[in-house]
Amino acid sequence: MKKRRILIIAMVLLAMVVVLLAAGPILATLGVPPLFCVEGGNGHIRFVSCESEPVDTFEQHTTPVPVSADAQPTLIDTDMAADDWMAILYLLQRPDVEVLAITVTGTGEAHCEPGVQNALDLAALAGRPDIPVACGRETPLAGDHVFPTSWRSWVDSLAGVDIPSNPNSPASQTAMELIADAVQEADGNLEIITLGPLTNLAEAFQSDPLLADNLSRVFIMGGAFYVPGNVADVPEMRIDNSAAEWNIYIDPVAAQMVVESGAPITFVPLDACNHVLLDEAFYRRLGNDRTTPAARFVYQVLTENIGFVQSGSYYFWDPLTAAVAVDSSLASFEIQSVIVVDEEGANIGVTRVNPTGSQVQIAVSADGDAFKQQFLDVLNSRTGD
Repeated sequence: MKKRRILIIAMVLLAMVVVLLAAGPILATLGVPPLFCVEGGNGHIRFVSCESEPVDTFEQHTTPVPVSADAQPTLIDTDMAADDWMAILYLLQRPDVEVLAITVTGTGEAHCEPGVQNALDLAALAGRPDIPVACGRETPLAGDHVFPTSWRSWVDSLAGVDIPSNPNSPASQTAMELIADAVQEADGNLEIITLGPLTNLAEAFQSDPLLADNLSRVFIMGGAFYVPGNVADVPEMRIDNSAAEWNIYIDPVAAQMVVESGAPITFVPLDACNHVLLDEAFYRRLGNDRTTPAARFVYQVLTENIGFVQSGSYYFWDPLTAAVAVDSSLASFEIQSVIVVDEEGANIGVTRVNPTGSQVQIAVSADGDAFKQQFLDVLNSRTGD
């Protein structure tokens, strides 16, 4: 008798489940959300909430973060890869940074036309649509090194994330001219933050060597001094070079030119970046803490690139460089004389400590926890100013 009652109860419960599942599509057509959804398979199912995460949307007009009177004049030279987008938004969210211009290097991940438009659109997203943007040449000063085609297509599309279009046109000047104008405007106080190959800066120094003497500092995301490089990590490229880093490898002649220019230089190489992993834990933190268009955009980009986030090989390369330029306490440094191997061969693009080289500052480690908290705070406009 007892077994029969249990069987009847089980049959009733099963009938209720079947009815609810069958009713789901009918209710959906009437605009009524289902109470629960079913996950699983292979005989193992569970009932979960059907509430989906809201899709991030972006305002057409954003109030910019007010720039303080003593803000650091800055020019961003970028190849408009995904980590560049994060770095650019970080800098545009800081009241102590005045971005005078953005120059796009056509030798980097993005091609010129989409790279410039994406930079304009990100500036507008941060409420700064009038920042001038221009592109430089699309080939290295020497050689034919390029980023993987698949990477370039992905960043050209802004990872498929749709943000409002900036109605303003690109600057009428070239990238070289924008750099020269910014140096003049800042009157010796300009910082340049380079987030891609150094082609634009090298061409500007070629055109006017005195520009290097009138800079406050150049921050370079690039190089690998005491750790392995990363160009050999991409199977589709089949590059037999375990020591070079991408930004330097693409145009090593330009990199060596900048190193030799006499400008005060800080490298933020893989040595420091390897301390700041962009992992799933950070992705979840950002998912729960995204109150501004900038933060929501970064979250959506990471969502589109979740496989890389989960791979354990994604680092905050460019955002760390931008942050170190603003807050040197995030990294530890040493002063060394360095060279860039710029002749074709197995070691082309390698950055080396060498007593015959030019003296630069190198970030050799970084405080990942402090950086991540600061990055979240700045993206969400919690600057404390």
